[in-house]
Amino acid sequence: MHAPHHHHPVADSHAAAPAVPLPAGTVYTCPMHPEIRQPHPGNCPKCGMTLEPVMPEAEEQDNPELADFQRRFWATLPLTVVVTVLAMAGHRLGWFDMAVQSWVELVLSAPIVLWAGWPFFVRGWQSVVHRSPNMWTLIGLGTGAAFVYSVAATVAPQAFPASFQSMGRVAVYFEAAAVIISLTLLGQVLELKARSQTSAAIRSLLGLAPKTARRIGSDAKEEDVPLAHVHVGDLLRVRPGEKVPVDGVVVEGRSALDESMLTGEPLPVSKQVGDKLIGATLNTSGALVMRSERVGSATVLSQIVQMVAMAQRSRAPMQRMADQVAGTFVLAVVGIAALTFLGWGWLGPEPSWVYALINAVAVLIIACPCALGLATPMSIMVATGRGAGHGVLFRDAAAIENLRKVDTLIVDKTGTLTEGRPTFERALGVADYTDAEVLRLAASLDQGSEHPLAAAIVAAARQQGLVLEKPAQFDSASGIGVHGVVGERALALGNTALMDQLGVDAAALAKEAESLRSQGASVMYLAVDRQLAGLLAVSDPVKATTAEALASLRKAGIRVVMATGDGLTTAHAVGHRLGIDEVHGEVQPADKLRLVERLQAEGRVVAMAGDGINDAPALARADVGIAMGTGTDVAMNSAQLTLVKGDLRGIATARELSVATVANMKQNLGFAFVYNALGIPLAAGLLYPFTGSLLSPMIAALAMSLSSVSVIGNALRLRNR
Repeated sequence: MHAPHHHHPVADSHAAAPAVPLPAGTVYTCPMHPEIRQPHPGNCPKCGMTLEPVMPEAEEQDNPELADFQRRFWATLPLTVVVTVLAMAGHRLGWFDMAVQSWVELVLSAPIVLWAGWPFFVRGWQSVVHRSPNMWTLIGLGTGAAFVYSVAATVAPQAFPASFQSMGRVAVYFEAAAVIISLTLLGQVLELKARSQTSAAIRSLLGLAPKTARRIGSDAKEEDVPLAHVHVGDLLRVRPGEKVPVDGVVVEGRSALDESMLTGEPLPVSKQVGDKLIGATLNTSGALVMRSERVGSATVLSQIVQMVAMAQRSRAPMQRMADQVAGTFVLAVVGIAALTFLGWGWLGPEPSWVYALINAVAVLIIACPCALGLATPMSIMVATGRGAGHGVLFRDAAAIENLRKVDTLIVDKTGTLTEGRPTFERALGVADYTDAEVLRLAASLDQGSEHPLAAAIVAAARQQGLVLEKPAQFDSASGIGVHGVVGERALALGNTALMDQLGVDAAALAKEAESLRSQGASVMYLAVDRQLAGLLAVSDPVKATTAEALASLRKAGIRVVMATGDGLTTAHAVGHRLGIDEVHGEVQPADKLRLVERLQAEGRVVAMAGDGINDAPALARADVGIAMGTGTDVAMNSAQLTLVKGDLRGIATARELSVATVANMKQNLGFAFVYNALGIPLAAGLLYPFTGSLLSPMIAALAMSLSSVSVIGNALRLRNR
């Protein structure tokens, strides 16, 4: 495979709005064996899983295999139910003569085995061809043998000895084959559904970029062109409310840009001529003309997409171990079945080769790793349901498995520890101005502003019942504040830079301002007719549940680290208040990723909790990524764990659930192995010389079902935890 395959022209594919077949050059890989890479779709030669594209498309493609398996499952489920009822209770119902009933079962189960189960036989055959035995080998052999034997017993009952007759026919095992196939199909459907979620993160990232850009031609004519047609150096117009198409620089105009989807920080950033713009961020108020500098796969957004895609592929779940165990186990079982067949054929009582076939089938069926196959998924299904009830969503089994090992948690500040919504803290007047008057004047002026800080101030004034006046004149001094005329007085509201520009001396309140900032607030000054009137503080409050959550995490022995894009003063203030010892401020998305990697290199198992797109690469790279349900879709999709209520206490709940689930899975695997260890010798007929009794495939199938039931029963205990 040529090396630079990551730099697939990802961003260029945005232009293709209609769903199109995947572009030429798409590479497919196996989620379990990332080393398998090929230029066309198919199944993994090692484990039989469906391969998926390394880089998903912006448009969600319907998974043809999922649709196919769903169709096979639902179409044959009624047949499976009827066959099972007939097999279990047909003699009591007395609908058919028993010999006829065998034919009825044959007709009903043929479509299940030959059509619905066909993909399993194909995979079983591939596993033999590729010499990598897996669950498909046994399922193919077991169901195939049971079906072929039952067909023989139905078509030529006279070839079987009298001892095989029960209730007027030779015993058949169609329902064993049918039930195994229906259960396996169901398992596959559930697994494929879970897997389709993984690429949703990348799809929602790709969807952030606008589909077109408004290009200004050399003759000053403007036209909308697809994003793929934008070249470096083009002049583009970005109107208010539109997204910036690509990375570039402002050449005229000024505006405030909402970059929260990339940085997670809630406050818009002011931009003027010469400032850099990031593609896919939202232009809030002014009109801009920009010159494009980086397009296609070079944009910040595309880089993040590539980081997430790489990180998603770099995790190999504990499943590998189960795979290796299963591989050896499969070979052992097939070996035992072969020995059983030969041993009975040569040494058994007459008709020895029929005994040989029956016992070999019994071995394959009783050893079919359904209980093994169900052991982990059942616990996982119950645990995910249980978690969902508590507002904790796990994305996959690996997340539940890994969470209990976590010893370090990195948290983002905005929206994770704090609410992520600015709220009015206090107003402070100087000279003749009361605190309420400062708030009233500021809110009157701010009615014309779109800024979230302004919204917080206006809401506070209305809540206090203050009478607001309409500003006669209003102008936004981009990013540093606003000014206007209210009741014949010239007002200005903004940061120190605006006060300096107007020549207002703000020294009288400098000390209060710094102390408010050190508590994590943003401060604005109000000037009336170029005289300082007071200040207003707006802050992003810490969530009520945060302190309790951090305490329970510390109790569980987890070290908490805070990393935020906010300024250091604010970051340290919040960290200090919550007793977090390690605080990193002014952190870029790539720095978060490096922080995760550094901690992992120190041998720590790292969980990362965040809510912004800027957190996505780090969430995907962490051993367990935890997204706040109140945050962006991308954060949720690149995380393995989402806290629906955005409440950090959920992490402690999730961790307890993880410990209980893993214990439950181990018990289930124990059940399954012990059961196989006891069942196989019985099925092979080792007790025959002592007791003169054999385990028929029918009983083997029942035992197989019972072992699965005991596993399911044990998994359901998790619900009452």
